[in-house]
Parts: sequence; C-alpha cells; structure tokens
Amino acid sequence: MTSPKILLVDDEKRLLKTFAKLLERQGYEVHSAPDSQEALVVLQARQIDVVVLDIKMPGMGGLELLQTIKQTWPGIPVIMLTGHATVDSALAGLRQGAFDFLIKPCPLETLLEKIEFALERKSRGRQQVEEP
Repeated sequence: MTSPKILLVDDEKRLLKTFAKLLERQGYEVHSAPDSQEALVVLQARQIDVVVLDIKMPGMGGLELLQTIKQTWPGIPVIMLTGHATVDSALAGLRQGAFDFLIKPCPLETLLEKIEFALERKSRGRQQVEEP
C-alpha cells in the first residue's frame, strides 16, 4: 500500500519544513510548495490525496487557489490553514468547497486528525462510485 500524498502550501518556510518533517514521520509522502504557482505545478505532476493550504499568501491567495483546485481536481480534499482567521474567510473557504478550516498555530494532532478524516471521506467517496 502506498503512503497518502499530502501537499502543504504555505509561504512560511519554517512552518512548511516543520509540518513536512512531522507528517513524514507519520508515514505520509509530503510535497511542499511556498506559493500557489508552485502548488499548481505539484498538483499537475503528482497524484495528491490531501492539500493543506494557507489562506494568506503573496500573489495568488489561498482562496483563489482553492477555487482552482476544486475546478480542476474536485476530488481532492483541501484543509485551509491560517493565522489570520476571520469568520468571513472561513465561510468563504467552506462555501468554495474546503474540507475543513484550522487556525495557526494548530497542534500536529489536530492536523493529523483532519487529514485522516479527509482521507477516509475521500476513500468512502471512491468506494461509492466504484460499487454497482
């Protein structure tokens, strides 16, 4: 069985590196992108299972990237992550199809729970499509 593939997208390089190491220790294959453009390159090149996406980034922001992901790869769950959380941005992300929303700094355990739940739901969705 292959490891689930997680894409982390955040302009905070230290956070990106820390979460990547911690998730790899949990058995995930982790890909990182410091901005939306690089995230799109990774998404086009790899089959990603879950995206963890920061909302506030220079250039194309997280909500805009979320919209692109949902249009191009609708089956990929996206967990929004931000240190600048507002009710408006949370609702906008959820309305655009985000799987869930976390506020930085969030404990690794909470992120792991959300990733596992997203993977389970994605797997159940695939099983329903495959069953006659």
